[in-house]
Amino acid sequence: MADSKSNAAEYWSANLRLIFGSLIVWALVSYGFAILLRPLLAGIPVGGTDLGFWFAQQGSIISFIGIIFHYAWKMNKLDEKFGLGE
Repeated sequence: MADSKSNAAEYWSANLRLIFGSLIVWALVSYGFAILLRPLLAGIPVGGTDLGFWFAQQGSIISFIGIIFHYAWKMNKLDEKFGLGE
């Protein structure tokens, strides 16, 4: 029973690390690049506009979709590691 509880705690801890890492990347891309760092990125052209505007309009959405796929992939690996796979 104690081994089961420590295994569950380790699984939950790994899950939380993955969630917090994903949230940090999401905040950096959505808030950092699109709002805070936009003046620094204004001189870099991407698709006819500057990189800061691109992150605000399209880059944050594409990054969010990438984060979703990365989270699903890592959770499948985590489930297999702890014997919870399908």
